[in-house]
Amino acid sequence: MRVLVAGATGKTGRHIVSQLINNGVPVKALVRDLEQAKTILPAAAELVLGDILQPETFESALSDCNVLICATGASPSLNPTGPYQIDYQGTKNLVDAGKKQGIEHFVLVSSLCVSKFFHPLNLFWLVLYWKKQAEACIQKSGIPYTIVRPGGLKAEDNSDNILMSSADTLFEGSIPRPKVAQVCVAALSQPQAKSQIIEIVASPEAEAKTLEQLFASVA
Repeated sequence: MRVLVAGATGKTGRHIVSQLINNGVPVKALVRDLEQAKTILPAAAELVLGDILQPETFESALSDCNVLICATGASPSLNPTGPYQIDYQGTKNLVDAGKKQGIEHFVLVSSLCVSKFFHPLNLFWLVLYWKKQAEACIQKSGIPYTIVRPGGLKAEDNSDNILMSSADTLFEGSIPRPKVAQVCVAALSQPQAKSQIIEIVASPEAEAKTLEQLFASVA
């Protein structure tokens, strides 16, 4: 297995890269700034200079990868096209390139409540709407996928247990980014994770379960 991670220097992506390397999985990190990436990512990660909005910059990097993890996301800005470009078009470019290269598994970090059009987050240039369109693009591609919809993202990890549910069943809650990364990485080795949309939050009231048990509960 060799994994290309898009959004590798992002606040969630960097945890995904680290956890893959800690698990002995070869990683290519797609980055737009090599010098910045060197200060953020583990030295074992192979850095690939590219931009998800320019497929020609990353297509060749997929030639020896069989898994693609997308942890990109539009940053808050005054640019009304940001979510369309990053959350939809950029993801679509990755899906198209992955299909062309025969990717065996595509993991997308999406968000809770993407199916709720009248959600406050859509005031940010329809960010949830475009994430939902990206999900649909992956589902139509024929590539085996796992779509991970986390709740509100927290920087620091905690001891709360992960609560995992099926699509459109969780509508509130939060989860530390390291736990999101843990779920994304675990999905690669769990057959039950294929062709699934899973929603995750962390809660002290949640029953302690292994990741295998969590994936089996929503399969």
